[in-house]
Amino acid sequence: MAIRFARRMEWVKASEIRELLKVTQRPSVISLGGGLPAPESFPVAQLQEVAHALLAAHGPQSLQYSTTEGDPGLRAHIAARMNARLGTAVAADDVLVVTGSQQGLDLTGRMLLDEGDALLCESPTYLGAIQAFACYGPRFVEVPTDDDGMLPEALDRRLAAHPNAKLVYVIPDVQNPSGRTWSLERRHAFMEVVARYDVAVLEDSPYSEFRFDGGPLPSLKSLDRHGQVTFLGTFSKVFGPGLRVGWVAAPPAMRDRYTLLKQGADLHTSTFNQMLIAAFIDRFDLDAHIGRIRELYRRRRDVMLAALDEEMPDGVRTTRPLGGLFVWVELPEGLNTRELLVRCLERDVAFVPGGSFFPNGGHDNTMRLNFSNASEERIRTAVGRIAEVVRAAIAELEPAEAAVASA
Repeated sequence: MAIRFARRMEWVKASEIRELLKVTQRPSVISLGGGLPAPESFPVAQLQEVAHALLAAHGPQSLQYSTTEGDPGLRAHIAARMNARLGTAVAADDVLVVTGSQQGLDLTGRMLLDEGDALLCESPTYLGAIQAFACYGPRFVEVPTDDDGMLPEALDRRLAAHPNAKLVYVIPDVQNPSGRTWSLERRHAFMEVVARYDVAVLEDSPYSEFRFDGGPLPSLKSLDRHGQVTFLGTFSKVFGPGLRVGWVAAPPAMRDRYTLLKQGADLHTSTFNQMLIAAFIDRFDLDAHIGRIRELYRRRRDVMLAALDEEMPDGVRTTRPLGGLFVWVELPEGLNTRELLVRCLERDVAFVPGGSFFPNGGHDNTMRLNFSNASEERIRTAVGRIAEVVRAAIAELEPAEAAVASA
């Protein structure tokens, strides 16, 4: 029997990198590849206490079906925290709880994107967003990005060239994969540009709680005067990704449509997990909990940057992230990090080649390194092994370049 699949399955591609990285399940492999939070940061004991109390007081309710919009107590907490930290004016009714921020990406694509629509994004951008949006067949339009964020002039030119573009997707705070944080001036300039066009903006903010140096910057959502920006957040990095609890804070014109789409997707996010997080926030000091994680990641970032500075040869450039989970590395032109990954895996160390984060390909001389999920000792060991491979590859490259030059 021949199964006739939907056309969109042609756009869903298996990741060769994910296949390679399956070997990271071996205990001997030091992985700087995944974006996993440190498991020691999970508040296991506190969640055990909260779960026991929750089941004792609200057992049947916490295990029952719930509304699609989400638990009222959790939505109120989310709105209050966004307003206090990010300068927004969000009401609890503006918040829709979703099953991880990945569902928020999928629902946004389902709502806005038809085959062939232009979707503007940073260059590079989040691999999970590329995979989520690709199911709907858009044309990815990459916008040049520097250390301060998306370049406003380049954004303006691309929006003018694609007047029917429906969505601009951005990660202004310690971006995955680059670790870059947009400056306040660049945020204002971005909003000035998009305000001239009929285009929606999706502000993905999974890492804003983990900005190490300085307080939080105003979100794009807080600067929005025309109902363009939808904010996407998550508790995955704060409590644990296994709970799969995130949220969308959308303009009124989109809010009800998100709810309708979610009803068809999974009815609602886990009632128990929502009430568990809300009860944790009621009972414990969330800021103190996040502060401990922030300091853990700050130390690991510093160790990774110091190791990169010491081990990597000349011609290698790295970002200096203000927070988050990642460092972005650019190697000399001519090197291919997909090939280098194979060599590194032979040395029991892994990373993610950077070309995966460019929807239109290229940039194969880049890599993303994760510092949140390895000890300081393992970070130093891994960077040393990667640097050995890079030095050998550069040494191999130089004779080939010399031969070309003399030909």
